[in-house]
Amino acid sequence: MRHNKKFNHLGRTASHRSAMLSNMACSLIKHKRITTTVAKAKALKKFVEPLITKSKEDTTNSRRVVFSNLQDKIAVTELFKEISVKIADRPGGYTRIIKTGHRLGDNAEMCFIELVDYNENMAKEKVAKKATRTRRSKKAATEAAPVAEVLATEEPKAESAE
Repeated sequence: MRHNKKFNHLGRTASHRSAMLSNMACSLIKHKRITTTVAKAKALKKFVEPLITKSKEDTTNSRRVVFSNLQDKIAVTELFKEISVKIADRPGGYTRIIKTGHRLGDNAEMCFIELVDYNENMAKEKVAKKATRTRRSKKAATEAAPVAEVLATEEPKAESAE
């Protein structure tokens, strides 16, 4: 019976799966966004978010724990120096999965997974739009009047010597 065995094995052996998730996590940390299938992205999210939480506390032990999972010095350094500083006040939810459609060859559902604080397009606060006015006859009359006044006040150009 499979009681309480919920994580996705992704059709791989345990060693292959752990190596793949480690490599994907390193790529995500280095590039801030990677494209993959939805199933792998969901598995990666469960793998990488505890590591990011661990990186908030910069101690020797937490670095060793993260390195034992990632096996990449550059990724660990970047995680502790840059990413942990940027997500220091975030209580969780460090990654975002956005579905992009289906792969052409095997119709697998594709997505990209990204670190939330590194997407500048979504991080921008939406600017409140100005209240728009409705079109009424008053508005047209008030806008047309200044134009008519300007035309009336302009003096015709004096003709030069003929």
